[in-house]
Amino acid sequence: MIDLHCHSIASDGSYSPTELVAMARGRGLAALALTDHDTVAGLPEAETAASTADPSASLRLIRGVEIEIAFEPGEFHLLGLDLAPLFDGEGQPANFGAERLLDALERLGMARDERNRQIMDNLREAGVPVTMEELTEAAGGMRAGRPHIATLLVRHKAAKNRQDAFARFLAKGRPCYEAKECLPLEEAMSLVRGAGGLAIVAHPLSLFVSWSHLEKIMDGWKEMGIDGIEAFHPAAKLGQCRRLEKMARDRGFRVTAGSDFHGAARPERRLGKTAGDLVIADSYLAEIAR
Repeated sequence: MIDLHCHSIASDGSYSPTELVAMARGRGLAALALTDHDTVAGLPEAETAASTADPSASLRLIRGVEIEIAFEPGEFHLLGLDLAPLFDGEGQPANFGAERLLDALERLGMARDERNRQIMDNLREAGVPVTMEELTEAAGGMRAGRPHIATLLVRHKAAKNRQDAFARFLAKGRPCYEAKECLPLEEAMSLVRGAGGLAIVAHPLSLFVSWSHLEKIMDGWKEMGIDGIEAFHPAAKLGQCRRLEKMARDRGFRVTAGSDFHGAARPERRLGKTAGDLVIADSYLAEIAR
């Protein structure tokens, strides 16, 4: 059993990278990809945790990232999987490709900070007395995002839970939503591949386009040089995943599967499991082999 898509507190997960590695070992996973949103800040800790354990409980830590792409009408995320080492022994970028990726992610992080301030202003105008100090505390020292703001809405009893907070205030089209800066697909793909990784389109159904339109979009991805498709994701039905897999195979894409594990925020998602509660088999490691 493996998992090629999960998140830590470095973005919007509930667990630290160390805790995530321990959970993966406890579930008997052979490999785990840490793919935090627009950041690789959790990778050094995860790599250390994965390398300092009993050899009998070995775990392959796959370096990854999940980058949001500019797209309408839905959401488009690109996974960078199996990145080369990004940092040298002194914590500096390991090479030019790593430096380019890290610089772009820092730029996105700064844009996220500004977006957070705008959303918090919107919430205060809507009568919810949230503060930036509370947001910093909720983020636990990591870069804050909408899930942390959702936590504040629950704390202030403006929402029943995180899902309600998004539905009423924070999701696209809701009163306090603010658009975030995203990368063009070509740039994100170039950054991922320049850092030694594979560019994999995450959960394609989140694009919210018709199947026929998705076929055409996939043709364009193939011409562009996208490496693969995450066909299996817990937000999709199993039949939809199999249809995505066939579409991907017909075009010669690599096919991956993930849990998109976040922890307490999405308790229905379990490490090592994907759509239909299927175990993510270690055969998927062949899909990211070079």
